[in-house]
Amino acid sequence: MNAASGPRRTSPRADARPCPCGLPAAYGECCGRFHRGQAAPTAEALMRSRFTAFAVEDEAYLLRTWHPTTRPARVEFERGMRWTALEIEDVSGGSPFHTEGTVTFRARYTHRGRPGELREQSRFTRYEGAWVYLDAVVTG
Repeated sequence: MNAASGPRRTSPRADARPCPCGLPAAYGECCGRFHRGQAAPTAEALMRSRFTAFAVEDEAYLLRTWHPTTRPARVEFERGMRWTALEIEDVSGGSPFHTEGTVTFRARYTHRGRPGELREQSRFTRYEGAWVYLDAVVTG
């Protein structure tokens, strides 16, 4: 199985930890279920699960949920980078009844011990019935 194919398996201990996406649930009940193969029902849920995938370095999930026209061949995780918090600022569209949506967010991180922040507006679309990440504009 290659990195972009099957769902990720996690340990019960990892599944019980708080989810990095910031919602008040354990990883296994929150974003972990999407990483294991359940489809995200909204663009916001996909955004949160992709943030978490960066936090846990789940390349296969990131590639599976990236639109094929903009998807890179692989995802490079930067050494010394740790994603620490996600704040959703705005959501437009992206519900189970939409075909497109945007999510504006702030993602906090530490890079080699120094804090930082990324502010971005991500675009999502439906592809073969599922929400996928299309592209983004860094806004701050």
